[in-house]
Amino acid sequence: MEHSNITAKEAMMKLIKGNEFYVTENKNTGDISEQKRKETLENGQKPFAVIVSCSDSRVIPEVAFNAGVGDLFVIRVAGNVIDDHQLGSIEYAVSHLGIKLVVVLGHDHCGAVDAAVNHDPDGYVKFITDEIRLAIGDEKDDYKACCLNVKRSVSVIEESFEIQREEEHGLKVVGAIYRLENGLVEFEI
Repeated sequence: MEHSNITAKEAMMKLIKGNEFYVTENKNTGDISEQKRKETLENGQKPFAVIVSCSDSRVIPEVAFNAGVGDLFVIRVAGNVIDDHQLGSIEYAVSHLGIKLVVVLGHDHCGAVDAAVNHDPDGYVKFITDEIRLAIGDEKDDYKACCLNVKRSVSVIEESFEIQREEEHGLKVVGAIYRLENGLVEFEI
């Protein structure tokens, strides 16, 4: 499969412009046509960015960035936390698909962050909230806690040996926050 030649900077600009369009026009014009689905089936996927996003149903990366079928490699997990499964998916996208930009997309009013701050869940949810608590410490402010959580996930990704190796070839890992109120994505929080 042919790797995309798009740089991290170019990918970032596409995301920024896509989000600006989504926020100002309040719609998504990404190509989801039958023809596009057939093209990606026959020729494979060629996404230009990895988005590690929270599973929250109000945050839809393809919509927020005005993207269509095959444009983004999206990994969704509650609280946008990173473990070996997410790292493996990121490494695949970077090494096999040639992606040069990884974005950890958190959001304000995150239920997983709220659970870590204000509750003591048990079961499997505890794995998520424990990871978030490592990121936020004693922070109680919703927005600040969400930002700290994103920054920790960025750090975990950057500390991966495979990712460090790819950074030498132009890979960039950035954090961002999606604002539920207006759909605006703030990069490099």
